[in-house]
Amino acid sequence: MIETIAYLGPVGTFTQEATQFLFSDPKAEFVPYPTIPDVFISVEQGVSDYGVLPVENTIEGSVNTTIDWLIHHVDHPIVAELVYPIKQCLLVHANHMDRPASDFKQVLSHPQAIAQCQMFLHKRFPQAKLVYTDSTAQAAETLNKRPHEPLLAIGTEQAAKKHQLHVLETDIQDHENNFTRFIVIGKRPLKLKQKKLQDKSSIQVTLSSDYPGALHQVLAVFAWRKINLSRIESRPTKTGLGNYFFIIDAEISAEHVLMKGAIAELEALGCSVRLLGSYPCYQKELSKKVEL
Repeated sequence: MIETIAYLGPVGTFTQEATQFLFSDPKAEFVPYPTIPDVFISVEQGVSDYGVLPVENTIEGSVNTTIDWLIHHVDHPIVAELVYPIKQCLLVHANHMDRPASDFKQVLSHPQAIAQCQMFLHKRFPQAKLVYTDSTAQAAETLNKRPHEPLLAIGTEQAAKKHQLHVLETDIQDHENNFTRFIVIGKRPLKLKQKKLQDKSSIQVTLSSDYPGALHQVLAVFAWRKINLSRIESRPTKTGLGNYFFIIDAEISAEHVLMKGAIAELEALGCSVRLLGSYPCYQKELSKKVEL
């Protein structure tokens, strides 16, 4: 059976690279979508079997649109996670490879990519205007379509090849440990050939009421069971100012007796608990120098 995998496009983005790394089946069909909601809707309507979406970056933090759609708009479990290293590249059209740095008046890319390279850009191209695009791939495409203008773009090596650009420099991100965490959503469990790193569970916890020590009481449920939490984030319930729920990632399967006990205790405390997914986690191996 050929599976259809939706991902946040367009072609030439890091999400595409992550998707192709995770799904190694040569028969899989990869379909790019222009927005995060489009990926969710594709899975919701059964057009795609799975969807791959960025959810967190080590430098720029959470991808709020992914979280909001996961919580408020659809009910698809997370079936896998991939931590993927991000390598930002400085791209230029071949016509301008030998120009001095001072000639470049604009640097184009997605806002997150530019944010990840702020120090580099300030040092090397202080005169350049930063121009935001919908994706790193779109920035590369713009350079290809405007060959007579001295422009730079930040993007992937894959985008450079696709749009016949030259890679001036690699690894231009300000911080070496630049990773993006991607989640896979789907209506059924996922079996992958990649080596699993660990199991994880994500839950949404809503307090029955806000009172002093409420969060401490929630965290104590996990602490005394020695369940490690890799992420805790508060998000608005969208029901009024000051109303929040918590997203908690626990490094344990939801089927483990300790996790079952933790959820039961939270519910006994009056909390509403929703399981967002219990899933295997994967990570792209790093070389000695960070690659993405």
